[in-house]
Formats: sequence, structure tokens, C-alpha cells
Amino acid sequence: MQAKAVSLSKTAQDTQWMRAMAMGVMALTLLILQASMALAKPESLAPLAEKISPSVVNITTSTTVEGRTGPQGIVPEGSPFEDFFREFQDRNNDGEGNRPRRSSALGSGFVISEDGYVVTNNHVIESADEITIEFFSGEELVAEVIGTDPKTDIALLKVEAKQPLPFVSFGDSNAARVGDWVIAMGNPLGQGFSVSAGIVSARNRALSGTYDDYIQTDAAINRGNSGGPLFNMDGEVIGVNTAILSPNGGSIGIGFSMASNVVTRVIDQLKEFGETRRGWLGVRIQDVTDDVADAMGLKKAVGALITDVPEGPAREAGLKTGDVIKSFDGVEVVDTRGLVRQVGNSPVGATVRVTVLRDGKTQTIKVVLGRREDADGAVPAAMDEDAEDGTEAEPQSTMLMGLTLTPLTDALRAELGADDGMTGLAVTDVDQTSEAFEKGLRMGDIITEAGQEKVTNITDLEARIEAAKDAGRKSLLLLVRRGGDPRFVALSLAE
Repeated sequence: MQAKAVSLSKTAQDTQWMRAMAMGVMALTLLILQASMALAKPESLAPLAEKISPSVVNITTSTTVEGRTGPQGIVPEGSPFEDFFREFQDRNNDGEGNRPRRSSALGSGFVISEDGYVVTNNHVIESADEITIEFFSGEELVAEVIGTDPKTDIALLKVEAKQPLPFVSFGDSNAARVGDWVIAMGNPLGQGFSVSAGIVSARNRALSGTYDDYIQTDAAINRGNSGGPLFNMDGEVIGVNTAILSPNGGSIGIGFSMASNVVTRVIDQLKEFGETRRGWLGVRIQDVTDDVADAMGLKKAVGALITDVPEGPAREAGLKTGDVIKSFDGVEVVDTRGLVRQVGNSPVGATVRVTVLRDGKTQTIKVVLGRREDADGAVPAAMDEDAEDGTEAEPQSTMLMGLTLTPLTDALRAELGADDGMTGLAVTDVDQTSEAFEKGLRMGDIITEAGQEKVTNITDLEARIEAAKDAGRKSLLLLVRRGGDPRFVALSLAE
């Protein structure tokens, strides 16, 4: 009996010890959870706002605009009120209605160096005669424009201050995740320094620019916030507030900030050269869609399909129309947008390896990149200089795939504005119930290739159709030119 009592007593002690341990673990877990919640959701953003506010500035611009006379055409000629309104107009104009006048605009910006470099939007200071920077302290300084980049809507300004200025640093926008907290600061609606908070709503948004990479946020952004910074919780700038989506001009929680990883590259070039210097490959491209991939016998709809190779780096290196760019400088090409951005971010004069798919085989071609800005405004060739001249066939129309087609003649070339040496089939009519019409083909288009081979007459096209069917393909790839601009269109083949 005694031994049994001792055993029960030991069991009770063990139970008490286990309970104490369990309670200790629960208490520690609770403390960890409370600490995690405190870190994830701070009680106040005030300390962060106080830290970064001195680097944010208000921007006021002044522009001279042409004067204008008073109201015109308010009443019809001969109206009994005509004399009254003419007298009213003359009195208000006082003979000086055409004098130039001053117009002001407001925006935001932020200081990125102690020696006075300021970042804002290009549209904030565009055409401005004078730019005034107002600091958080109330001090005002006149700024000069170092350089602008309309393509990303970024401008770099410079002020001369007597003492080092408070500034902020850029963060890695690629590290921002959907759901991360952010702070927008600026001068909304001209109300002065203001702070709003929200989260990253989406990444990699595109609006209308070639090099767009926007962070979408629900932090309140209004007119006047343009050019202001979007901060992460470490006080780093991960975006420049640029645009809002709104039916009424006010914030509805859909704002866009140009990603800092785009901005920093632009700023570095503006600071060094006073202008941007982007890489240029020299091709026209389009996305590889599912039907295009099927027509070309590709397994996946990825890559960038070359539709034209005008004079430039790509032609000199040997790239051709119909090549599918699979990788650029070792990075896989998913679509045209990604390729354009990567090329633009590459150094001018760099030699890069471009891997293409041509005639079912992979080739790697070295290309020395040119400068995008030098190519702007250049008129690309409608076709290669060594294009073969087709024999001019009898202008007889044939209906194929919903298209009424006629071989090009001298008269048709002149009518359509085509080059003298261009060969192909002119679209003289399109069945509006056809797939061709649905995919945008119209009268006046010129088909120069089918199945990535030149076509000069109807027989060529019929041969390409039969070859595609024999290869088990469901569609045929056509190279269509309109006004000299080429694009590929895949049309389904009839069973």
C-alpha cells in the first residue's frame, strides 16, 4: 500500500509539472502573437510621417499663355442683344484682351539628395516658365529643370540651398507585395502637405506608355498629388504618384505610382546626361497568341513575333520578319511588353544575345543595340530592300477565307500607297460575317506572306493553305500590311 501511495504522489507531481509547462508555453505563444500583431499593424503612422515629411515638397509652376478676347458668338448676329454683349466684351477687354497672361499649376515632389535634386512628374512642370519649390518648413526656392522623360512622366529638378536638405532614398519596388502598407504624401487639390495611407492593390500595371510599370494603391491620391512619393513602411520611396482612375476627378481608391525601379534608371540618366538613353533593337513585334502559335506550330503562346525589320541594329545583325524572339540577353521573353522594357533598360552600344525561333529551329544572334531616342521619328522600310519582284498577274479576284483577293498591280500599288517593289495580294473586300473581318482585316490591306513565305499570286496562297493542312495545322499565319505597318494574323482553315 505504501509503495502504491508513493507512485500516485509521483504521478500527481508529473501532472502538475506538465500543466505548468503547458501554461508557460501558452503564455509565451500569446506574447509572441501580441508582438507580431504590434509589428504588423503599428498603433500610429505618425513617427514615420514625421521622419519623412521634411523631404516632401510642394511645387508651383508659372506659365505664360496667350491672351484671349472676351466671349465670342454668345448671341447670333442681328440679335437685339448683340450691341449689349459687344459693349460688355469691350469694357472687360479694355483694349488689352490679347495680352499674354500668367497661369499657375500645383503639384508635388520629393528631395533625393542633400544637394538639392528633386523628383516630380514631367506633366507637373511641362512648359513652365518658372518653378517654385516650397519645403515643409515653409521655405521657398526656385528650381531649374535638369532633364525630363515624357515616356515615364518623370522630371528631375535642382535647387540651390544654403544648407544640406533632408532627403529620402529609393527602395526596391520589386520587393513590394500586394497587401503591403504604403503612404502617399503630397499637395492634394492645393491644400498643402497631406498624408494618406493604404495598401499595394496591384503590381505591374500598364496605362498607356511603352515603359509603364505602375504600382496600384488605394491610398488617397488626388490632383496635386502628382509627382509626390509613395513610401513603404521603412520610409523608402517605392513609387512616384502619377495618375488616378476616376469618373469625377477625385480619388475613388484607384491610384497609380510609377515603380521606383523604373524611376531610378531614368533619374540616373537625367542626372548624368540631361536626357534618357535607352537601348534599341530595331524591330516591330507583336504578341504570340494561341492561334498564331498554332499556325506556326509552336507548343506555347510565348515570345515576341517580329512583324518588320527596318533599317537598324536588328537588320544589321540578321534578324528577319517572322522570327519569334524567345530570349533576350539570357532572359526569357514572355510577351512584347516585357521585351520592350528589357531592351529599353539595356545600355546603348551593348552587345546582347537574342535567341529566335526560325523555321522551327532555334538560333542565337548577337545584336549591338542602338539608341531608342535616335530612332524616334524614323520611317521604317515597308519591306526588305532585297525583296523579290513578283511577276504581275492578271488582276483576277478570288474569295478565300472570307477575303476577296487580287494580285497587286501597278495601279493597285499606286491606289494603296504601296512601294513600287511590293508583291502580294490586295484585299478588295471582306465578308463581314467572317473570322477575317472579326480579326480586323479590311479592304485595302495587303497580304505579303502566308505561312511565313512570300505570296505573289492566288496560287501561292492556295499552296500555303494546302501545306498548312497537310502539316495538321488548324490555322494559317498571314503577314498583313496596312499603310506600310505590318502585323501577323492567324486565320482558321476550313475543314
